[in-house]
Amino acid sequence: MSVHKNVKKITTHVLHKMKLRGEKIAMLTAYDYSMARIIDHAGIDVILVGDSASNVMAGHETTLPITLDEMIYHASSVVRAVDRALIVVDLPFGSYQGNSKLALSSAIRIMKETGAHAIKMEGGSEIRESVERILSAGIPVMGHLGLTPQAIHKFGTYVVRAKEEEEAKKLIEDAHLLQDTGCFAIVLEKIPAGLAGQVSSELDIPIIGIGAGCKVDGQVLVVHDMLGITQEFSPRFLRRYHNLFEEMTNSVQSYISDVRSRDFPNKEESY
Repeated sequence: MSVHKNVKKITTHVLHKMKLRGEKIAMLTAYDYSMARIIDHAGIDVILVGDSASNVMAGHETTLPITLDEMIYHASSVVRAVDRALIVVDLPFGSYQGNSKLALSSAIRIMKETGAHAIKMEGGSEIRESVERILSAGIPVMGHLGLTPQAIHKFGTYVVRAKEEEEAKKLIEDAHLLQDTGCFAIVLEKIPAGLAGQVSSELDIPIIGIGAGCKVDGQVLVVHDMLGITQEFSPRFLRRYHNLFEEMTNSVQSYISDVRSRDFPNKEESY
């Protein structure tokens, strides 16, 4: 029996066992009760309440504007919907960088006010002190290396990261550092597949990829991208499993037409 099929609740321990057994981990984002309820019921392993809510829910160009209070609102909505999946919440930009006391305070607020199971942070050696403080409070931490969207103004572009030897070497070192510090998993975003596979083989903790090839321990996508609700974002790594933008547009247009033609509501739909 597969590990993930034999448990009622996904935990960090279950994810570790899945890696040991070679079972791939499926992870998606969610930001609201209704969507989270659907993907949890479908059997997803991990739900990420991502700071990508800044883009897909609020319409911002980057992830930077979303606040800690807004992340807590979204995470609370998701937690109320979920019975089985592990829920991980992004610490948003400005809630942890350069200040380990602030990082701990932010993480504690998320855990206390939402009921989520873990937090996620972007960066390597530069956030080590913050990771250590948060872990010392008993809060599980998922790392995030490679393309780190909160540092977009530092990079200046969303291109593939760690293609050069020096950056690849630092990424491997940072991955080991995060594992040694105590992170239970790491997301690798938009890096060469061979490098991601090397990190996954060297580390004992699960490595989740997004644009990092198939040699990692699991995959994550933004649910709005995967379902085709968003249309303007089409990176090479994205597979659209549906075109909900088109289907929803057609449904709304049918509703408008039925209202204007007086077809809706009919006798059966009236009291």
